[in-house]
Amino acid sequence: MAQLYHHPLDPQSRFVRLALAEYGVDPDLIEERVFERRRDFLSLDPAGETPVLVTDHDVVVPGAAIIAEYLDENLGETLEEHRLLPLDSEARIEVRRLVHWFTQKFHGEVSNWLVTEKVYKRFMSAEAGGGAPDMDLVRAARANIRYHLRYIGYLTAQRNWLAGDRLTYADLAAAAHISVADFLGDVPWDENEAAKHWYARVKSRKSFRALLADRVPGINPPQVYADLDF
Repeated sequence: MAQLYHHPLDPQSRFVRLALAEYGVDPDLIEERVFERRRDFLSLDPAGETPVLVTDHDVVVPGAAIIAEYLDENLGETLEEHRLLPLDSEARIEVRRLVHWFTQKFHGEVSNWLVTEKVYKRFMSAEAGGGAPDMDLVRAARANIRYHLRYIGYLTAQRNWLAGDRLTYADLAAAAHISVADFLGDVPWDENEAAKHWYARVKSRKSFRALLADRVPGINPPQVYADLDF
């Protein structure tokens, strides 16, 4: 059985979990706290970052973007016209551009700060940098998410989904990162109706159910988090 080393509130892991669910793959989930720097985990991926997929054939695939490409290469045809990475060259460029936007830019400006400050630091030792959250970083993330929501609203005003006429990796990557901020109560949904409508559509997919059931000790998401009609 495939194994996915992840953290429930790591947005990169959530992107891969959504992709796996869309492909109908149900891996054994192994929670990994990357800040613990476990030797066995580092032997899988010296970078020490989640997610890491270990396939049925013991192939180690590290990193969200690499895992997404691996899944498309090996399982993409099974989704036929619903393939998450289109066959058309220009369409693939747009999907990859938006995946990069959310896994790199959004992560660096929003989700990484929120998760590190509000989640990881709760469980880290003082020597490793744990303790109270840096509220300046949290406030910066809350400010930054607003223009990302506007960008999502702009895209969905012109297209059926973020990258075009159908659901792609772009939507899964964006929704994964948004979902973490939503879990922590840091998404100002009242500021962009188009972005909210898009997220509701993704959130209503079967692949999203496991994410909505995620819980972390000591942190309770707002009621709107699991509400499909929020």
